[in-house]
Amino acid sequence: MTDIDKMIDEMPDEVYARLLSAVELGKWEDGSVLSAEQRDSTQQLVMLYQARRLNQTDHFTINRQGGVNELSKAELKRQFKGENIAAFKEDEL
Repeated sequence: MTDIDKMIDEMPDEVYARLLSAVELGKWEDGSVLSAEQRDSTQQLVMLYQARRLNQTDHFTINRQGGVNELSKAELKRQFKGENIAAFKEDEL
């Protein structure tokens, strides 16, 4: 087992949540901005964690094989069938 494998296997969920937040926001919890190197490394850790520890099936998430889940248009339509994303009245347009 490599060091990275061990790190991912032993990473607490709270640490993953903080890393994910940092990647999404571009800054750490204290407000300091991630450097380009930190962003790249953190994003890789997040993707490894998602691939190994989460069983994700949503569109554009990382699957257990390390690939990206890409749902077809038909699958996405089925998934959101009957859900209104937004509703507008004619005078609001």
